[in-house]
Amino acid sequence: MTNWLPNLTGGAGPLYQRLADSVEAGIDQGVIGAGTKLPPQRDLAYDIGTTVGTVGRAYQLLRERGLVSGEVGRGTYVLGRRADGVKPEAPDVSVEGTRSVDAPQDKLRFDSTAAPDVGQGTDIADVLSRAAQDHPHEISSYTRDFPGRWYEAGARWLSRNSFRPSTDSIVPTLGTHAAVMAAIAALTTPGDYVAFEHLTYSQISRSAGLVGRRTALVASDDEGLDPADFERVCAQKHPRMIFLMPTAQNPTLTTLSAARREAIARVAREYNVILIEDDLYGHLTDDSTPLLAEYAPERTIVAGGLSKSVAAGIRGGWLSCPPAYRHRIRVAHKMITGGMPFLLAEVNTRLVLSGQAGDIRKRSIAEISARIAIVRETLAGFAFKSHDKVPFVWLTLPDPWLSGTFKNACLEHGVLIDDEDEFKAGRSEQVFHGVRFGTSQPRQRSDVADGVAAIRRLLDEGRAGYDSFS
Repeated sequence: MTNWLPNLTGGAGPLYQRLADSVEAGIDQGVIGAGTKLPPQRDLAYDIGTTVGTVGRAYQLLRERGLVSGEVGRGTYVLGRRADGVKPEAPDVSVEGTRSVDAPQDKLRFDSTAAPDVGQGTDIADVLSRAAQDHPHEISSYTRDFPGRWYEAGARWLSRNSFRPSTDSIVPTLGTHAAVMAAIAALTTPGDYVAFEHLTYSQISRSAGLVGRRTALVASDDEGLDPADFERVCAQKHPRMIFLMPTAQNPTLTTLSAARREAIARVAREYNVILIEDDLYGHLTDDSTPLLAEYAPERTIVAGGLSKSVAAGIRGGWLSCPPAYRHRIRVAHKMITGGMPFLLAEVNTRLVLSGQAGDIRKRSIAEISARIAIVRETLAGFAFKSHDKVPFVWLTLPDPWLSGTFKNACLEHGVLIDDEDEFKAGRSEQVFHGVRFGTSQPRQRSDVADGVAAIRRLLDEGRAGYDSFS
């Protein structure tokens, strides 16, 4: 490739896109053949007078188009085209994680943290019926105008401690996941880095990867995300955003101290990074630490919803953001999800404004606490982290158990749990020897007791009690 340079005089769009288009044109014209190694990013950046980051984004875009493949230490190579002229498919990327799409029906579901069944179905059915009767025309059509009460409900539900978002900062969403992805889609572009902890709610990083965003991993310790490593990542990779769960982090249950939150806000401000604060589990706790949004309100997006405390099936969610971002995020949410269904948004709003959502949350917390008490009694003597009001446990496995092997052993004993790989935001060399299991989905407390007892037996017996060939 020593004699090839891209033609960037034509085309439209940012420089990285024009660079990718030029490489693709060279491949189409046969100037750049299959198997050709593209110039190193630093060399090409020097030759065309741009930054290494711009070239890196162009190469990433070429990978997304299925035109090149790259390996660390070897470089970026042009892939061959099929005989019919169709572009080759990009290499497979695992977006599912370690869970199967269709969970076995004959197992205890310890792989979910949705709100427990505390009879809220009856409450929701009543609200649903009244909403349908009151708004038949709105239900029959697409939702184009959001009534003010939807914003009021979001502002009320997201309020916690001293954080009180205004209604003009609220975007109603189809759950917390959709809220976060709308923010990522609206405020970043393909090729941008989004930072994550090594262990986190990894479905966000996988979803971000599907829309062309890259993952940058930030180290954590026993106190949560390390601000010093966050600063290192910002200096080296310049992420546009970072996704955080500061209170009752999933899966480790770590809660960031006020000092760490303040340090993270300082770094984010210095490097112009947007903070996404997922407070989904925070609303179950009594943690009094100020939200990140209180340290950096000008750059923090707070997301939350009803799935863990009220009901996951009604897809209730909202985000609060700096008002300048609101319109873009709302449009992105519509593009990603197809739009906000009137009936669901209205039901969620009525549950919140009537106080019923708060009452259901109290019942859920009481049930969660009773189930966590079962775990603590049954697993006494083993290393695990739990919280009275949060419906999952982070279990550190004793030697010689490996996370994936223990998950398979639990499966054979009728219990579905999640291994640590389910929560890895990217390819990480760190090994945690941990598993997460939830307690909220089994129908009865007796089912929780049975499932935790099975976990205890495996821990007691060690791998001698598990035959992977049975």
